[in-house]
Amino acid sequence: MSSLALQTEAQGQTTTNYSQFVNPLIGGSGPYPGQAYGGGDIFVGGARPFGVVKLGPDTWEPYGHDSVINGGWTPEGNVTAFSMMHESGTGGAPKYGIISQMPLTAVASPVNILDNTTYWQRRVVNDTASVGYYSTELLNGVTVQLSATHHAGILQYSFPAGEKHVLIDLSHYLPSEGGGYTSQVYLGAQVTVANGTDDTTTQYTGHATYSAGWNEGAPYTVYFCGDFDTAPDEVQYFRGRNTDPTVRYHTYDQGGTPQAIFSTAKLDGSIGVSSATVRGPFVAGDRVGVLLSWTDGSEGTISSRVGISFLSTADACQLKEDEISTWDFDSVVSDAVDEWNENVFSKVQVATDSTANTTYLTLLYSSLYFMHLMPSNRTGQNPLWDSEEPYWDDFYTLWDIFRCTVSLYHLIQPTAYVGMIRSLIDTYVWEGYMPDGRSGNYNGLVQGGSNADNVLADAYIKGLGQNTSDPALTINWTTGYQAMLKDAEVQPYNTFSVLDQLGSVKEGRGSLYDWIPLGYVSNDLSTRCISKTVEYALNDYALSVVAAGEGSAADVAKYVNRSAGWQNLWNSNVEHAGFTGFLTPRNSSGAWIDPDTYNPALCGGCEWSAITYEAVPFEYSFVVPHDMETLIQFMGGESEFERRLDYIFMPNSSEQNLDENGAGINTIMNIGNEPDFATPYLYHYINKQYKSVNQSRALANEFFHDAQYGVPGNSDAGALNSWLIWQMLGLYPIVTQPVYLLGSPWFTDINVTINGDKNLRIMSHTASDSALLGEQGYFVQSVRINGQNWTKNWFNHEDIMVDGGTIEFFLGDNLTEWETGEVPPSPAHLILNSTAQE
Repeated sequence: MSSLALQTEAQGQTTTNYSQFVNPLIGGSGPYPGQAYGGGDIFVGGARPFGVVKLGPDTWEPYGHDSVINGGWTPEGNVTAFSMMHESGTGGAPKYGIISQMPLTAVASPVNILDNTTYWQRRVVNDTASVGYYSTELLNGVTVQLSATHHAGILQYSFPAGEKHVLIDLSHYLPSEGGGYTSQVYLGAQVTVANGTDDTTTQYTGHATYSAGWNEGAPYTVYFCGDFDTAPDEVQYFRGRNTDPTVRYHTYDQGGTPQAIFSTAKLDGSIGVSSATVRGPFVAGDRVGVLLSWTDGSEGTISSRVGISFLSTADACQLKEDEISTWDFDSVVSDAVDEWNENVFSKVQVATDSTANTTYLTLLYSSLYFMHLMPSNRTGQNPLWDSEEPYWDDFYTLWDIFRCTVSLYHLIQPTAYVGMIRSLIDTYVWEGYMPDGRSGNYNGLVQGGSNADNVLADAYIKGLGQNTSDPALTINWTTGYQAMLKDAEVQPYNTFSVLDQLGSVKEGRGSLYDWIPLGYVSNDLSTRCISKTVEYALNDYALSVVAAGEGSAADVAKYVNRSAGWQNLWNSNVEHAGFTGFLTPRNSSGAWIDPDTYNPALCGGCEWSAITYEAVPFEYSFVVPHDMETLIQFMGGESEFERRLDYIFMPNSSEQNLDENGAGINTIMNIGNEPDFATPYLYHYINKQYKSVNQSRALANEFFHDAQYGVPGNSDAGALNSWLIWQMLGLYPIVTQPVYLLGSPWFTDINVTINGDKNLRIMSHTASDSALLGEQGYFVQSVRINGQNWTKNWFNHEDIMVDGGTIEFFLGDNLTEWETGEVPPSPAHLILNSTAQE
């Protein structure tokens, strides 16, 4: 494709079907063939960009690892249902897998419809998945096809000759394999079946209430409205005792799964079944549902449309009719493809002709796909408060996406991104805190700091929501600043979670009782002392960024000073692997942990009660983006910094078994975990950009593939995918700063639609000038930005990301130190008057 054609498409005249290059199964498995363990935990099914509905299969793997994946899909797991809501790429305990259907060809004993192990189905074909489409064939002979809109889905079942049933079990959800505190909870439901708009269709409506799950959430209710294009011959409501052990709720467990009690009803809408109705031996919270049966015995196709709402069944019905007004399955799929092409894929355009490498195309557009599955745009669907503000949910979590995903939203999805930020601020207005994680209309969990602060600062410093006449693109930064101040100054109440008994895991910063008086998070009074200290430091720098425009000079100075708190855990006497000086646990008394037993390459599991979260102290010792100058000095200067950075990429340098968070990785540098995202680019700070290119390109080539084992760990709501996109663009953002580091692009001509309607063109010139850059000749020799020779290995947002322009890379084989300008900034450079590092 010519450059002119690319530019024409970048201005909105999309002609290329980029969806053909999307592989929705990338990340479906880990390093063990056929198993999801250690993989991307991805959602596979029908979805729209930022859609509420993610309609796909729920499966159970027959292995001893995490048998249920949050996205629902596993390579070889047994199918238990097809449900309307899922997360994608999230590695914690499951959330959702609710409002389901399951096609069956037998319901007689030994099938017990309250026990899905008696009817679950293995798949007998390789699943087919593409943008807006999913298909599989079950062992019972039923072929299932799915597609979805933003609030509705369509399911098409092709039955073999024989019995035909569809089970609607409102108590179905994705369970937690280990059970207990992190399990979801079904609390009750109601369903009614009636004639549809004519005698040939059947409609079912109702609602169901769930709670808990990964974020320890409060109860939430989902309303549903479904119909079938062919009326069933028999409708059987069922009830059964809810015997699942449930934290903080009554359960009535008499030893095993009960049998369902059926009742048959006419389709007149007068009879339904509700777990809230207490009759005879039944109790509130009973499992309820309906079994629909077709008795003609011939082969046939039955289709169903389902809408969901958080407001009412009437709203669910309206959304279903508005979004899927036809039984034409193919048209729903076609509309999905059109929406993804127009609103997502066309934002980043590269040549797709015969000169292009289809593997690279697949990695690019699949990554764009995965980073647009979450969060969920639930504007108009907020059941908790009456507000005109946008409402977004399924931030799972900001800890994952603040590092480089939101900076890409800023460029290619500015309207949606403004909506996300306004929703974060509105959540503070009504619930008291912005979330770090949020799902099921409830804040939680907080893995480290109050990272909504980083998101706001990153947007603010780049001018988002400011100086615009469009109310839809305006952000109330005064209130946003107040929300950030709340995070920085007000200790949230202790949630006493089993994950962490010492502070809140719901919202805010759970260890402010340490951070404010001590200037660090202590090892004896808090959990995750090192990772929290590092994150709180960046959070406070983020606050200083917004304070510069919304606060006072005193506020700026206060929070810049607090942002240096990481130095209070720097112990220059700790030695390991030939290096001196590391972040080190310290008690509230000021005493250090014993340096003779402390190993900064270990973390004790890197989980909630450890000294760090998802990365060892060796890794966190590099995570100070706001003051790299001081960090380099603490590490012994540029040469020692470079030597230490080189070391973490060495094979077999890892000493910590991170299980699924590091499966298949044997270096300290773990690109599968978010704290390390910027680390491969830190050579920029010593003006050795070629080493950043070499290390980051090597990571991308080794760990990202067009294959089921295609990402190095949980994709985390598309966080890993967005890291790869930046790599392919030849850029990398420094969060909370208007700074982009220059890398080396993978394509010779890239057109990115930024800021709504501006064009950023990234070009690469090589000796061959081929359409795609291979594994030779990708080292930068020189750069031009908007036609001017560029001597720095970085640039500012205002240089090109506001009005667009051109970045030209001149590439070759030589490992060249081409940059002669100043290194990227350390805007919070400050050495505390402290003896902590002495």
